Amino acid sequence: MINDPFILIARQRTGQRSFSLSRSQYMSFLKHTFFISTGYISSKLLILSFLILLILTSCNTLSPASSVSGKAIVFASVEAVEPVWLPYAQGIGFFHGKAASPGIEFYALKIDLASPDTRVIVKSGKMSDNGIALSAKVTSFTRDNNLLAGINAVPFDIVSSKEGKPIQNMGIVISDGEILAPVNPRYDALVFYKNNNPRAAIVSQADIHVTENIENAAGGFYQILADAQLTQRTLISEARHPRSGAGISPNGEYLYLLVIDGRRRGSIGATEMETALLLRSLGCRDAVNFDGGGSSALALRRPDGSVKTVNIPIHGGIAGRERAVAGCLGISISTEK
Repeated sequence: MINDPFILIARQRTGQRSFSLSRSQYMSFLKHTFFISTGYISSKLLILSFLILLILTSCNTLSPASSVSGKAIVFASVEAVEPVWLPYAQGIGFFHGKAASPGIEFYALKIDLASPDTRVIVKSGKMSDNGIALSAKVTSFTRDNNLLAGINAVPFDIVSSKEGKPIQNMGIVISDGEILAPVNPRYDALVFYKNNNPRAAIVSQADIHVTENIENAAGGFYQILADAQLTQRTLISEARHPRSGAGISPNGEYLYLLVIDGRRRGSIGATEMETALLLRSLGCRDAVNFDGGGSSALALRRPDGSVKTVNIPIHGGIAGRERAVAGCLGISISTEK
């Protein structure tokens, strides 16, 4: 049973944004917002709406397709974003939004790290028989590791759409306590700890000297949000690209994954500052900028078992062509009782 209240996406006649409703509030909302204005109440429509509500709130895992197929909610700017998290799976919310200034489209996940069923998976790419990291698309990473979601993370040296090429992760990769790629002291990393205190943190890779207490780590580029404040890095870089990033909530209980589309009509990409501001609007206190550009991809598993990106990756100037990348971060939900 999903304990969160049913999330209803609706636009009031005043133009206000979405909000959350309980079952009883939902029925009242239907009556007073939709039907009073038309002068009558349709009993069939009320019954149908209640059945939909009952189905949505009685499943352990909702249909990913139903969560990701809706139209994006449009906001004036990245600082004005108020996320509406649609239930994607137990402990995972999905949000699809747009910002008019700048003109970008983005996709985000909110993951409950406090849930005992949540599993964070980090890999350095596919591994050859002799232990060499090979390039893999985010969809392949997500599918082959039986994950619900996956995102690209670590910068790397070879750019190609072909999988299986030897690559070098340009940053730390720790997977289930095993170091697969060394630190890059220039950059920062998202680290998950074994003792869960804190559950996760964003740290300089140069400060990672002891790894015994680290369960997983994914190197990125630079930290762009620290204690909910923009870092100096965001004031330097004004380049606009597709972006991938991650952040954690003030209490460390939630992980946020974000992909911003760019280089296409309808989404021009974001600067590091805009990425940081958007992650803060989503609920992050600290955030890191992952590898971006043509590498940016967020993949989700669908009800039929297929895995697809929710964003539109662009490799080599071709929309929809996914790049084969290096270190990725993924999420799974344990089924063990």
